[in-house]
Amino acid sequence: MNSKTLFTIAALLITNLLFAQKPSPKLLDPNNHTLVLIDHQPQMAFAAQSHPIEIIRNNVALISKAAKTFNVATVITSVAAKSFSGPIFSEITEVFPNETIIDRTTMNTWEDPAAYKAITGKNKKKVVFAGLWTEVCIVGPALSALAEGYEVYFIADACGGVSKEAHDMAVQRMIQAGAQPMTSLQYLLELQRDWARPATYDAVNDIAKIHGGGYGLGLKYAKEMFNAKEGKK
Repeated sequence: MNSKTLFTIAALLITNLLFAQKPSPKLLDPNNHTLVLIDHQPQMAFAAQSHPIEIIRNNVALISKAAKTFNVATVITSVAAKSFSGPIFSEITEVFPNETIIDRTTMNTWEDPAAYKAITGKNKKKVVFAGLWTEVCIVGPALSALAEGYEVYFIADACGGVSKEAHDMAVQRMIQAGAQPMTSLQYLLELQRDWARPATYDAVNDIAKIHGGGYGLGLKYAKEMFNAKEGKK
């Protein structure tokens, strides 16, 4: 093996040591984003046909508990709560009982002064949206935030549209504009990132067991049958 080859190998090893653990800046962590929950209300849910409403409610509970567990900056907003749309889902309010809910008349949350101030006042350059309906109440603020230079994400399975086509077209429109799609379970696991983080390990597993579908069942099975534990090599 000549000296050039040895040098190349050494350089690769050093590069791996220096950079292997550096995560992408596109990834979410508990401190780099604001979660915005929009119009998860009965009147909006009645017309949502893109997903079964029980799926949306489950996923909203999952991301709410994830945000609470990791102390994510969170904004909750409703539209015409007293006169038309009704209260925010209990899956959210039970997790955030003391959080102020910002009620609006605007369909686009970004155009409401109080909501805009609350979101931008968190001083996070990444914003994650979830809400009803995808094609109106999520597209509006997503495109508006992108226009102001924010990095925008949306949790597609915690959103819903009046039809599958309406939801799908909204998703495509946001992606084409630069927004990044994700799912509710992906959101939870991206915040945990490493099973060797003990502070949130139990809470994340508990959330997944309740709201994580087949994955959650798998966690319960592995624990109860074999006392298996994620994070152990």
